[in-house]
Amino acid sequence: MTALMSNYARKDVAFTRGVGVWLWAENGDKYLDALAGIAVCGLGHAHPKIIHTISQQAETLLHTSNIYRIASQERLGWRLCQISRMDRVFFANSGAEANEAAIKLARLHGHRQGLDRPAIIVCENSFHGRTMATLSATDGGQAQTGFEPLVEGFIRVPFNDSDAVAQLCRSNRQVAAIMVEPVQGEGGIQIADQGYLQALRAICDRHDVLLMLDEVQSGNGRTGKWFACQHEGVIPDVLTTAKGLGNGVPIGACLASGKAAELFVAGAHGSTFGGNPLACATALSVLAAIEQEDLLENASVMGRLLLESLQHKLAHHALVKNIRGCGLMLGITLSQPCAQIVDIALQQKLLLNVTANNVIRLLPPLIVNEEHIEQIVDITADCIELFHRQTQSAL
Repeated sequence: MTALMSNYARKDVAFTRGVGVWLWAENGDKYLDALAGIAVCGLGHAHPKIIHTISQQAETLLHTSNIYRIASQERLGWRLCQISRMDRVFFANSGAEANEAAIKLARLHGHRQGLDRPAIIVCENSFHGRTMATLSATDGGQAQTGFEPLVEGFIRVPFNDSDAVAQLCRSNRQVAAIMVEPVQGEGGIQIADQGYLQALRAICDRHDVLLMLDEVQSGNGRTGKWFACQHEGVIPDVLTTAKGLGNGVPIGACLASGKAAELFVAGAHGSTFGGNPLACATALSVLAAIEQEDLLENASVMGRLLLESLQHKLAHHALVKNIRGCGLMLGITLSQPCAQIVDIALQQKLLLNVTANNVIRLLPPLIVNEEHIEQIVDITADCIELFHRQTQSAL
């Protein structure tokens, strides 16, 4: 009997401690973490700078509320705007909350343009969160089942199809924004084609539509840049992030530039815990560590090594259809559903997951080295082969 609700299909393992890329379970077994808490623990586990910051902040001040100025929030805001080239930031507690703020900015922008029913263009295979508005923006399927009626005002187009966006902006005068992930994480590591974000930027400028980029999973160095949109030199009107920003301490951020930065006024939006001293001090230490330890470069180099090694190792495997990656966001598409690989990998002491039904997702910490990459590649390949044998024998 458990007191917990049944909304998670948890694996029967509990971890008691972690160091770097390693986790230890209650029974003492050691696991290589190639998931990083779903792109959260970019610095790995028990990073000394984060330990020091959290301990020091806990001794000083945890919470005061946004009724008052918060010095660490102001410093973090300036630092995030500096690395993103955005103008202002609102702090929340999660990626879903950051995206909720973005949706509210889009609605405000639309109403200021005289639209009575502002609409947001979103993409197929997208994932933006599980609040009612972000769930409605998500290409949901089963995730949306039972939660109808959904929030209205979202129009879906294929990912990587800028022509579909341009056509909608021409034909539908209610479009206020487009919300897109530069790399669709939950959608199976689908990566924006070269030039796609630039095309969206031009369309949005032409039609006075906000370009809103969801970098909840792809931000904070995960792709080898601070934000994935920087690979194309694109500055959006709204940029959301979370996950890796706090390395495990909950924090989300909704950044805005230009006209979007002036949409929120006092009382328009808020959060009790958002941007509290603990979360902001921790995030400042995370950003400092990424810079000081040159982890953007490491994510780029190690991501390329992981991608090329997997492509070489699995080049002729019967089950493997495609392997793609952007920095340390890697997806291996198999020719059949493969949820069982998570359990097979767990038995091999490797943490990974499966998304979009048939895509093995790898999100190792930004601190991985060549030895870790070699182990991830070898174990992942072994897991795919074990899965292949099991499915063949079951026929």
